[in-house]
Amino acid sequence: MTDIVIAQTTIDDEDQAKALARGAVEGKLAAGAHIDAPVTAIYWWKGEIEATREWRISYMTTASRLSELEAWVSENHSYEVPQWVALPVTGGSGAYLSWVVEETTKH
Repeated sequence: MTDIVIAQTTIDDEDQAKALARGAVEGKLAAGAHIDAPVTAIYWWKGEIEATREWRISYMTTASRLSELEAWVSENHSYEVPQWVALPVTGGSGAYLSWVVEETTKH
């Protein structure tokens, strides 16, 4: 078991996805972020079924930084209710997991 989590959100603009990824990494809230190619999201919103092209951002962070990252993403996200999920990392390369911890430690 590790202290590492992968947190995800989506957004409908590639430049905004890059800004959300870069800002979190610059602020040491995440060690890194991956932006997936556009996906099509189908979902209910205000009584209607919507279809939107979105970019998924996956942040590599620690459980101890997760609430700060969530607050930062929420503040900087353009959606009224952005997707936010966090997935525990249950294993992985020791060197990689140590890097995530090191890069998200406040200096």
